[in-house]
Amino acid sequence: MLSEISIRNVVLIESLDLELGGGLTAMTGETGAGKSIILDALGMATGARSDKGLVRTGADKAQCTARFTLPEDHAVWSLLEDAGLEAERTEDLVLRRMITADGRSRAYINDAPSGQKLLAQIGAHVLEVHGQHDGRGLLDSGTHRGLLDRFGALGDLLEACAQGYADMKHAREQLDMLRARQDKSDDDRDFFEHAIAELDRLAPSAGEDETLADERRLLQHAEGALSELASAQQALGDDGDYEARIGQALAGLERVRSKIGDAETSAPQALQNASQALEKALIELEEARSAVGVAAEMFEFEPGRLDEVEERLFSLRAVARKYDVGVDGLSDLRQKFGDELLALERCDEDMQAAEKRLTTTRNIYDKAANALSAARKKAARRLDTKVLEELPALKMQNAGFATQINEATGGPHGRDQIIFEVSTNPGSPSGPLGKIASGGELSRFALAIKVALAGTSDIVMIFDEVDQGVGGAVADAVGRRLSALAQGASGAQVLVVTHSPQVAASADHQLLIHKTSRAGKTLTRVDTLDAKAREEEIARMLAGESITDAARGAARQLIQSS
Repeated sequence: MLSEISIRNVVLIESLDLELGGGLTAMTGETGAGKSIILDALGMATGARSDKGLVRTGADKAQCTARFTLPEDHAVWSLLEDAGLEAERTEDLVLRRMITADGRSRAYINDAPSGQKLLAQIGAHVLEVHGQHDGRGLLDSGTHRGLLDRFGALGDLLEACAQGYADMKHAREQLDMLRARQDKSDDDRDFFEHAIAELDRLAPSAGEDETLADERRLLQHAEGALSELASAQQALGDDGDYEARIGQALAGLERVRSKIGDAETSAPQALQNASQALEKALIELEEARSAVGVAAEMFEFEPGRLDEVEERLFSLRAVARKYDVGVDGLSDLRQKFGDELLALERCDEDMQAAEKRLTTTRNIYDKAANALSAARKKAARRLDTKVLEELPALKMQNAGFATQINEATGGPHGRDQIIFEVSTNPGSPSGPLGKIASGGELSRFALAIKVALAGTSDIVMIFDEVDQGVGGAVADAVGRRLSALAQGASGAQVLVVTHSPQVAASADHQLLIHKTSRAGKTLTRVDTLDAKAREEEIARMLAGESITDAARGAARQLIQSS
């Protein structure tokens, strides 16, 4: 239900906050009072094409907000979730649109910024405007299929068709992928076989790159290291000369000690310390020679070892660069290529399975689409009958209506294009509803269709000029059908812009749109009429400017009999 409209600076409306009730609401007022402005503002809020011409003169922007109270299972909530917008299903849906004086537009859904396209998509699910100046609703033939499907209660068939199409599409994509793989399988097979052979010859091991790099670095410095170690060995000597000299020094110290004896001085102790130091030096000299010798052995490598290491290291790195991986990734690459080669070898078998799967899913889809088409044809005949039954009472006894079902490209909704076609006079050609009907005819066709579809839609409906060119009993019939539509099993909310007292009298609520002057400015106002004011307004619609007691009595009678 459309529960509230808030309009700011739209053409002649400076500020308007309007609460709406359920059932049928009539919008009345003299021609030019601004009824169409409210519809334009609502269209702006629900995503219709709008431009800077809606901005009130002197204002910098125009804005309209529409608040809808919707059931938790309404399709809009799923659409919002699919679009990535958070939506609390227990709260109202608020659509807002702003247009600046220079033509820029901003849209919001529940105060979250939105694109105009999404706003229009959401708006189309909550509001329909039926009239010659609005390209939405029944004028959009894209809505006809959904209306027919809801009328025929074809939800289960639609679901089966959509699932069949999804399965068939997936099977086709799998087959296309396998065919593409098969088209290049010969080249791929040669590539994988060559790459696998190359990697198998190398047989890289984990961490080998780092180990070889360390060994290469050591080998590159081995010759210089051996030269330095040889110099160290030469400096330490190995001909016993150092030992002889130390021995001579020790013997000299012994001779001194024997001459001075154990004199009670510090000299004997000093001589002993010197002898111990010389003996220690003799021992450490031998240890140093041994350590230097061991170090020299560490730098003795087989001739050509550096070439072997470099050849292996460079081969590993070259192959890694070739396949754009690290050396440590070559083993995983070998496994991947092996899997790809195995998949190519299974390709023929997979192709046969995929072709069989596509045939199976296509047959299932064909069956579901055919069943849906057959059900649509039956539903179309019933819908046509119901619409045609409504037309005579709406002064369209010579008009025709037919639901055309044309073959279309298959999709999740089947293979049918649904178009409502009408003719307005005997012998005149029929054509799409939006192209043949005009003005009041269009609104009355829409009313007849909606009455036939009553109970199948939870959308808010607005009828514009539905009473154009009719009066008396026909206007009364229009009013009664609008009222019945608003009181149907779906609990639909209907708004009607009308100049007919009979239609206005059928309403549950009535809004009076009129102009006022203030500070030299002409503004549009909207008043919600109570029972007495309604009687006075309907009397004015019956009698014109001079309202008589007889007109008031007739108005009272109209309201009571509606």
